Amino acid sequence: MRRHLVLPLGLMLLFGLARPAWAGDVVTPHHGRRTAIVEAIQRAQPAVVNIHSERVSYADGATPNRANGMGTGIIVDPRGYIVTNHHVVDDVNLLRVRLPDGTAYLAKVIARSKEHDLALIKIDAGKSLPIIRVGTSSDLLIGETVIAIGNAFGYENTVSVGIVSALNRDVTLNKEISYKSLIQTDASINPGNSGGPLLNIEGELVGVNVAIRAGAQGISFAIPVDQMVRVVGDMLARRRAQDLALGFGYQDVMNAEEPLRPRVTVAKVHPQSGAAKAGLQPGDLILQVGEVSVHNPLDLERALCDRKPNDRLPVRVRRGEQEISFEFPLEVEDTQSEAQGKAWDVLGLRFRAGTAERRSDSTATGSLVVTAVRPGSPAEKVGIQKGDALVGLHHWEISQFDHLSFVLNHTDFRKFQPLRFHIVRNGQRHWGNLEIRD
Repeated sequence: MRRHLVLPLGLMLLFGLARPAWAGDVVTPHHGRRTAIVEAIQRAQPAVVNIHSERVSYADGATPNRANGMGTGIIVDPRGYIVTNHHVVDDVNLLRVRLPDGTAYLAKVIARSKEHDLALIKIDAGKSLPIIRVGTSSDLLIGETVIAIGNAFGYENTVSVGIVSALNRDVTLNKEISYKSLIQTDASINPGNSGGPLLNIEGELVGVNVAIRAGAQGISFAIPVDQMVRVVGDMLARRRAQDLALGFGYQDVMNAEEPLRPRVTVAKVHPQSGAAKAGLQPGDLILQVGEVSVHNPLDLERALCDRKPNDRLPVRVRRGEQEISFEFPLEVEDTQSEAQGKAWDVLGLRFRAGTAERRSDSTATGSLVVTAVRPGSPAEKVGIQKGDALVGLHHWEISQFDHLSFVLNHTDFRKFQPLRFHIVRNGQRHWGNLEIRD
């Protein structure tokens, strides 16, 4: 039986353990207890969700075996877009998301990257949801306080606190799973925490919790938020790529006013586009698109999500010391012709749309079938043949022409070299690297 030490008020006063209100103090609720950690948790917790999954397998071909899983997600857009780990949603038949207020919704997988162990899912809550404040991992300090929130072992909204133990850790879990440049922390991470936030003392997202070191104590890892922003921004960009001509390209750069805070600038403006006619220029710092303040590529893609051709796009930028507002129409883009031309010039390939090439690690809805290979091209040098079905470039799945256009026109395309490709030939998957020359 647990015994509690109880002291009379007089003794508590004698030992300085308590002071009555008449001693001159102003008594306020939680006086001295509302620390920065408490405030950071309260700020972020409404945007953290619990994920429950169900996998169904058939051991004897007839009897279903159901296995339940759990994870955590981070709301990044008020419309219900949620970031989590790829391994949380991989090969599941049912996803259910529970919000902090106890309401639950079915979720669908929007996009995922096995290479980065990140996924984007969506729920339809019928209301605007609170979103996480996205920080940066570029200025993390070894030893600074970090906070993890997650569905640890099914105990929803579990909070743990630790420090940043190390940065840029490369971690190999097995032959198939490895990670680059992770954040190491001693904040307690357990099964179910996967996909949940790692926060700084300001309540800003600095990482996505992903793994622990089995058999160790206080060795946990998180994906840096700057990496998450790029990957999930690309996921949303691919969703809006089909038919929609933005009229300008963008890149994230370091902000001169806050050197460690990335911002988004206009990288190029396509001639004769609505953006060009409105007066947008390369180098403009993008401040706001629609109702969304833009601090990183994910913000920009959130602002563009669900927009359609002919929608008018309000954009506010900073040019030098001046803030300028534009509004221009989004246009329909012939991605097939553009992608065909660039693929012939860069890869040495021409395609036609093909049927789905189903693979165990893919949700492909189609493929691009090679119809011609240019002599002396990068594709010919690695043995790609007429009839091969292209299903992947770099770490993106390719199932239609706008996917191909997205990769070939990506701002960081040159950094992808050598360009990894995946093809299906006679039902067998093959991969290799394309050496792209300037």
